[in-house]
Amino acid sequence: MDLTLKVIEITAPVFLLAAIGFVWVKLGFEYRVQFVTRLSMTLAVPALIFVALMETEIPAEDLSRISLAAIAGYTLASLLAWALVVITRLDLRTYLTPIVMGNTGNIGLPLAFFAYGDEGLGYAVVVFAVSAIYAFTVGVWLVSRSNSPLAMFKEPMVGATLLGALFLWQSWQTPLVVTNTLSLLGQMAIPLMLITLGVAVARLTPDNLGRSLWIALVKLALCAGLAWGIATWFALPDVAFGILVLQLAAPAAVTSYMIAEKYGADAQAVAGLVVVSTLLAVLSLPVLLGLVL
Repeated sequence: MDLTLKVIEITAPVFLLAAIGFVWVKLGFEYRVQFVTRLSMTLAVPALIFVALMETEIPAEDLSRISLAAIAGYTLASLLAWALVVITRLDLRTYLTPIVMGNTGNIGLPLAFFAYGDEGLGYAVVVFAVSAIYAFTVGVWLVSRSNSPLAMFKEPMVGATLLGALFLWQSWQTPLVVTNTLSLLGQMAIPLMLITLGVAVARLTPDNLGRSLWIALVKLALCAGLAWGIATWFALPDVAFGILVLQLAAPAAVTSYMIAEKYGADAQAVAGLVVVSTLLAVLSLPVLLGLVL
C-alpha cells in the first residue's frame, strides 16, 4: 500500500500538468506551442541541464557508466527497431525514429525529479542529452536522409550539456548570481514541458490507432526490457538503474511527429503512435516505477 501511494504521488503531478495543457486547448484558449517550445528548448531546458550537471554530486564514474549505458541502449534499440520495421514491412522513415526516440524531456525529466530528486535529475539529464543528440543527428537523418550530423552543435541543449560536463569535470562553479539566475530559469522547464505535452497531444490528429497500439506495446516491451538488461550489465547503482529504465521506456516523443511533419514522412501515423503511447504511459510508467523503486 505504501509503495502504491508513493508511485501515485510521483506520477500524478506529471500527468496532471499534462492534463492542464490538454484541457486548456479543449476549452479554446490560445497556446502558442512554437513560442513556448522555442523558449523551453533555447533557454529553460539548457539552463536546467547546465545547472544540474554543474551542481551534481554524483560520482564521475557513475555518470560515465550511465552515459555509456544510454549510448548502448539507443544503439541496440535502433538495431532492434530496424529489424522490427523490416520484418513487419512498416515504412522505415515513418516508424523507426519514434519507436526508438522516447519522450525523455517532457515526461522523463519531471518523472525522474519527482521520483528521485536532484540525484535522479542529474542522471536523467545525461540520458536526455544522449537522446537529444540521437534525435538531432541519427533521428533527423533517418527521416530526411540529408541533414548533416554537425547540425546538432547548433542546438542549445547540446552546448549546455558539453559546457555542464566541462564545469563538472573541472569542478568549476559560476558566480552565485549567475547560478541563481540559471536555476530560476531552469525551474520553469519542467512545468512548461508537461503543459506543452498536453497541448500537443490535444492538437494531434491520430491515424491508424489499431496499428499504433500494437507498435506502442512492442516499443514499451522492447525498450524497457533492453534498458533493464543494459542497466544490469553495466551494474548501475539503484537510482541510475531506475532512471535508465524509465527514460528508455518513455512514450514516443512529440519531437518525432515534428520531424516527420518537417521532412515529409507520414506525420499522421506518427501522431497516432505519440498519442497512443502517451496514453499507455499513464498505466505503464507507474508499473515500471513500482518495479524499480
